[in-house]
Amino acid sequence: MQRPILIVEDDLKIARIIKAYLEGADFRVIHVDTAAAALEKAQQELPLAVVLDLGLPDRSGEELCQDLKELGDLPVIMLTAKASEEERITGFALGADDYVVKPASPRELVYRVKAVLKRSDASGGERPSSFNQGTLVLDAKRHTLTRHGQAVAITPTEFKLLATLAAAPGRTFTRDELVSKALGYQFEGYERSVDAHIKNLRQKIETDSRNPELIKTVYGVGYLFSGERDVL
Repeated sequence: MQRPILIVEDDLKIARIIKAYLEGADFRVIHVDTAAAALEKAQQELPLAVVLDLGLPDRSGEELCQDLKELGDLPVIMLTAKASEEERITGFALGADDYVVKPASPRELVYRVKAVLKRSDASGGERPSSFNQGTLVLDAKRHTLTRHGQAVAITPTEFKLLATLAAAPGRTFTRDELVSKALGYQFEGYERSVDAHIKNLRQKIETDSRNPELIKTVYGVGYLFSGERDVL
């Protein structure tokens, strides 16, 4: 049986519309209206993805997002009325894979769900990529990352972003390129989301995230990956 899409939304009308559109796109869908119920359902069966309202009655959606991310490789799409750029950036910094502002088009939301799932599954049969004498190893098939032989918890969006940069060491990617190549969508303002994901990645793979050696900033342009690919 297909793993479900979990909708966490306390507005029943909105939840019904989202559920109907996702089911119309052939997804299996489970709806809950509290953070406690969402965590319980996710622990029972890890969802394919979560559509998460931030304004929940029993707990903040931001806190729930962090708990859900600890369960496994789980894309989270935040659904909220918080529309400012800084609030969106905060959402990405907490590990969100996408951020949709209410009132949201249900058709667009279905597209966003498909996009994060595509990023999560974009692996094929590629062999692991090793850098800096095995210091960093990206396994696209298993969608895993190790650093010094230790597994690194990484979101699907962070993995795709790192894989895009690492596929061409030394090449500078603009934020706009990374939005379209790694994030899979092109909407106004989302270039800033790249910065939040890069910050998260640096905290996970750099010895000193304030003085990064692997992911370099090219000021006024974008980012490049400076690791050296190992010959396997």
